[in-house]
Parts: sequence; structure tokens; C-alpha cells
Amino acid sequence: MLCLLALLDAHDWTMLYVTNFSTEVFSLLNSIIYFHKAIQELQRAHDSSSFASFLYSIIGAIGTFIVAVILSTAERWKPLLHRYVRMGLAEYAAAISIVIFIGMPHVGELANLDRQTLPVSTSFTPTSQDRQIFFVEFWHLPLRWIFAAIVPGMIITMLFFFDHEVSSIICTGKRYNTKKPTGYAWDIVLLGITTAMCGILGIPPANGLLPQAPLHSESLLHVAKSASDPPGDEAIEVPEVTETREVYEQRWSHLLHACGILLFISPPFMHVLGLTPTSVLAGLFIFMGQQSLSVNPILYRTFDILTPFSELPALPSSIRNYWSVHAYTAAQIMVTVGIFIVTLTKAAPVFPVIIIVLVPVRLLFMRKIWSIDTLRYVDAWACRDGTPEDGENFVE
Repeated sequence: MLCLLALLDAHDWTMLYVTNFSTEVFSLLNSIIYFHKAIQELQRAHDSSSFASFLYSIIGAIGTFIVAVILSTAERWKPLLHRYVRMGLAEYAAAISIVIFIGMPHVGELANLDRQTLPVSTSFTPTSQDRQIFFVEFWHLPLRWIFAAIVPGMIITMLFFFDHEVSSIICTGKRYNTKKPTGYAWDIVLLGITTAMCGILGIPPANGLLPQAPLHSESLLHVAKSASDPPGDEAIEVPEVTETREVYEQRWSHLLHACGILLFISPPFMHVLGLTPTSVLAGLFIFMGQQSLSVNPILYRTFDILTPFSELPALPSSIRNYWSVHAYTAAQIMVTVGIFIVTLTKAAPVFPVIIIVLVPVRLLFMRKIWSIDTLRYVDAWACRDGTPEDGENFVE
């Protein structure tokens, strides 16, 4: 289905009508899910280990998070260290923090603590005892089950497509000043192939680009200087130097990521992966949630709700006060919390459908609740300039 969407160039006739309202809600939902997963990991540590070990699990999770956050700001450490060293520290902040806290429990008296680690396979065989081969013998499945799989397949397709599109929009936003054109269709083809391979291997399909993709773009940001002749008739010996922030557009970091994944799923290094305490995984989840939340406008509009009106920046003259803006933000938060609650129930598989439904809700119904000026101020098209409230673009 993903490959079919790519062939039909679905990006142009689907994401064309998506606004920041839906993408911000989806991004906030990802942050909440990451935080929830971190709490779940710590809860498991509490239930299956001693109290002392549980306390260290909290320290390990918070430590992994804090070290990763500090290293992710390495680009701003100038003039400390070479700029390529700073870029490396920022790009691999989470990985470096994980390595540090994998080794920490083996130091001194901490080595005597009981701890939970990631379960890994010790041999090149399927982890399920019910399977003798890696491939699922789908040709032996009853025909009715093959057709029944179409429904969850459609739901996964919607989730993966929207997740990828939103993350691609965020990580190639205007603030990154990317020059190379985007390749949405090729990305979706690759995603479709990997999802199909996961199905053949009988493992859960994995695709989580929020906040990894925006975090990757953040780590590659740098200040670029360009010289230009100043306007005017008189020649000036010293040209004007302008500074802009842009991304190093290269493929080496992607290749290193892929090689690292391939390395640690191989049997010799999989044992090293098995040394990872689950508390480190919890810290990683907190870091991912924080990184996603830190670039979400909902967070900053939430801060505005807690700020006195006298301290807030002036609004356009067409908007009377901040109450309508605050109500819009509160609506986004309530919708996100509602969708998160759905993910905790048996109806969890249908939550991508709710995300998709937000698109027509925003375009057709929210104009009846909020004024056009307010919506134009807080929202915009996700993939093109302007807002749905701009008459020319709305009927486009």
C-alpha cells in the first residue's frame, strides 16, 4: 500500500490539505507516548528488582537524559573543541550518553546491584520457540486471514505515511534552509519495502521518525557566512558578510547510522547490546520525548497561557486578546490527551484514523468556532505557504 501511495504521488494530493494543527497534535502525541514508555520501563524495574536497584534505575534514566541533553548543545560550545568534534558530540549525544550509562553499573559497588537488561538472542535462530525458520510461511495461511489482514494493513499504512510526512516536513522546515529538493515518494517506497520485509520475517514493522529526523537536522545546523556587495553606487572595499543557519546536507551521517544498526544486530555485538540496562532505555525515551516537545509550538503557546497578558507580545489589531489563542492551544492539548487515552485501550489500533480525521475537522468545522483572524495567526498550511483562511489558497 505504501508503494502504491508513492506511485500515485500521494504527498501532493494528501498533505496539501494538512495544516500545522494536525502535525503539532501528532508531534505532541509522540512526545507523550515516549514519556509514558519511560514510566513503563521504570515501573517494570520497580516490580522485578530490589529497591536499591530501582533507585539506581531512576538515577540511570535521569542521568542518560541529562548527559544527552548537554551533549546535544555541543554546537553552541564554540570556541571549545574543533567544530567537527562539536558536530559529532551533538549528532551522537544520545549514543554517547547510552554508552556511558551502560558502563556505569559495572563500576565499584554498583556492580553488585541486580538490574534488568535488554533481552537479546544468543544464537542466530528465531526468538520464538514456535518457529524453526525466519520467514513466515504466508503461503500456507488461509485465504480469509490474508483478506482480513488488509484492515490492519491500511491502518499501519495511514500511520506510517502520516508519521513520515510530518517528520519530513519538520526536518526540512524553513529554519533549516535546505537546498536539495525533498524526495517524499522515494522515501515512501523504501518504507514500503522495509515494512514488507518485516511482514515476511514476522516481526513488528518499525518506523518512528519523530523526533529522530528533526533531531538529526538540529545536530547538522551550522552558521554559514556569505559575502555580498552592499547596495549603492560607491565601491566599498569590505563587502557585507551575512550569516545564516543552514544544514550540512550530506549522506555520511545516515550511512553511519545504518552501519551502526547493522553492526549491533550481528551476533558478536548483540551481546554488547544485551548489557544495556532498561533504565538507560527509559532515559533515551525521555530524551526523545523532550527533543520532540522542544520544537513543538504547542509548548510555547502553553507557556503563553501561564504568562500575564501584559508580558505577552502584541497581537495583530484584528485579534482582540489572547483568549481565543489560548482556547485554540487548550483544544490541541485536549485532543492530544484524548487520542493518547485511546492508545491505552483496545481501540488503540485505530488512533491513526483519528489523526487523519483531524484534517477535515480543522478545515470544515474549526472556522465556525474561531475567527478567521485567530486561525490565520496560529495555524498555516504544513507543506505550502499561506493558511486555509487565505481565500485564494483555501479554494485551491
